[in-house]
Amino acid sequence: MNGGGWLERENLWAPWRIGYIQGLGKSKDCFICHNLKKPEDDEKNLVLWRTKQCIVILNRFPYNNGHLLIAPVRHIANLEEANNEELLEIIKLTRESQKVLSLAIKPHGFNVGMNFGRCAGAGLPDHLHVHIVPRWDGDTNFMSVCSNVDVISQSLSELLGQLKQISKEHNLPRL
Repeated sequence: MNGGGWLERENLWAPWRIGYIQGLGKSKDCFICHNLKKPEDDEKNLVLWRTKQCIVILNRFPYNNGHLLIAPVRHIANLEEANNEELLEIIKLTRESQKVLSLAIKPHGFNVGMNFGRCAGAGLPDHLHVHIVPRWDGDTNFMSVCSNVDVISQSLSELLGQLKQISKEHNLPRL
């Protein structure tokens, strides 16, 4: 504490986050569908894998290093709209995503989840997607608990290159 009785604050800068904040509620476009339009832009759009039924992309606004999104190619909002082939491929890609992330960044565990509806935390409620979030022992610390801050330790483009190289070396995904 300083003499005035106030805790001194330090600033943490996360300038990459402003794109997300400014875009909330503005865009009518689905970023997943946008990423599907031009395969030649996959690197720029952080697309890891494309399959007949699904796409796997790095989350541009991750909760943790290696945060992936798996989504069907079809623009559908709920599991009940997905066909059996899409459901099976989503689960297989979840398995393959865990494998490539384990080889690349060696997390101690994973959170895998889906949010349906904005009230449930879905930032994109109209396009079904699965979150794969790598976790490490002790990665929840004062930064995320007290400061509402996530610390991402690797650039997205560097991680994408690493995941693509490991995918090639291990013939992933194996569907």
